[in-house]
Amino acid sequence: MPSYNSKLSRRAFGGAVGATAAAAAVGLGAGPAAASDTARTEPAERPFRAARDRRSRRPNILFILGDDLGWADLSSYGSPHIKTPNLDRLARQGVRFTDAYSGSATCSPTRFSLYTGRYPGRTEGGLAEPIADKSAGLAPTHPTLASLLRSSGYATALIGKWHCGYLPDYSPTKSGWDEFFGNFGGALEYYSKLGLGGEYDLYEGDAEYKDLRYYTRILTERASEYVSRDHHGKPWLLNLNFTTPHWPWIADGDTTESAEIERRIKAGDARALWHQDGGSIEKYKQMVEDLDRSVGEVLKALARSGQEEDTLVFFSSDNGGERFSHNWPLSGNKASLQEGGIRVPNIVRWPARIDGGQVSRVPVFTPDWTATLLELAGTRPDPAHPLDGVSLAGYLLRGEKTAERDLFWRVRGERALRRGNWKYYRGKGGRDQLFDLAGDIREQADKAALEPARLAQLRAAWEKVDAGLLPYPG
Repeated sequence: MPSYNSKLSRRAFGGAVGATAAAAAVGLGAGPAAASDTARTEPAERPFRAARDRRSRRPNILFILGDDLGWADLSSYGSPHIKTPNLDRLARQGVRFTDAYSGSATCSPTRFSLYTGRYPGRTEGGLAEPIADKSAGLAPTHPTLASLLRSSGYATALIGKWHCGYLPDYSPTKSGWDEFFGNFGGALEYYSKLGLGGEYDLYEGDAEYKDLRYYTRILTERASEYVSRDHHGKPWLLNLNFTTPHWPWIADGDTTESAEIERRIKAGDARALWHQDGGSIEKYKQMVEDLDRSVGEVLKALARSGQEEDTLVFFSSDNGGERFSHNWPLSGNKASLQEGGIRVPNIVRWPARIDGGQVSRVPVFTPDWTATLLELAGTRPDPAHPLDGVSLAGYLLRGEKTAERDLFWRVRGERALRRGNWKYYRGKGGRDQLFDLAGDIREQADKAALEPARLAQLRAAWEKVDAGLLPYPG
């Protein structure tokens, strides 16, 4: 098993994007570069900067999720047509992870893995892929990132998409968040706020809140207000969960298209919100660029508040891209355990403790960030609910080598496990496959016949983890 260097690559992010995302992913370069840069050798490596003040306060945490945003949908990850200057700037100021993964291939299981720090299959609610009705949810008795941080003195808030269960049994306010403003379901129409079942789905706390403006604007305003607020000396956690760029394909100002979808929903068209007869690459571009502008507004509010230095900002997606996403060179998309379904953009910035302009090729996934944030906040996990992720705090702050371990995924009909650069994958066809991601990020050269012993080892490792999880209901 290969070991990963404890140091990170650092190079400038400036200039036009010219190097391919594939080159960045297989380690041919640390990030996007001008076209003339593609022949450069591996950049010099350097450790993370030592803490400026080891007595500094515990960080505020601004954890931002896009919804169905693909790995290569940001210009800093190789998108040829989508411009994301604010997120690119965030990457320049922090660390960009090339081999980061979501905890699952759809919305709610990944959120379970973030909030609990565990595989989705450890909880009944996590078996829904994704949650579609009121029969499942995140049990209020289960410790969460928010409940654990709150118990150690953090103020906690969730703004945006929850998708871990519905009222009356499930809610962020029942699972450790002091404040909640957003939607409970997996999708909503951006203006009317009608959800998949035709219900109105915008809440403040557990009460309906009426606001028929474009949803991304509302969330951006709320988040900007929260990060600007006086928290009376308390550190804070804000989970900011945008629905952008999830369908329906409605950009800010598309009121005519919005009204037509609203009409169809009210007429009983259960598939109207899926918007399978709408959208385009250009519309998707507008939505991603709007997400970028929105993140930029929140970050400006944070800077104006004077808290930027002591706030850890994290940006990622809940799973891989969907219909109009730019996933090249990855295979598969949302709902699949191929790389395109689970590899996601991942950016971390903490000015007080972490140097900028760095790139990490260490494989990480969502539950790792739960463990990391708890350690950075000086908070212990609940021993009765052991974490499946590993903390990256030592790696980020002290240049320690990351633990060599397997990354595991399971969805109905598919399985995957990554060990080093090797990935074991079984799709719905039932055939075991083996890929060397170091040279085959597209998962096209199946090495199963050439490496039977390795395949058997990874399959056995997957089955050992699976044996400890809850079975899917019949």
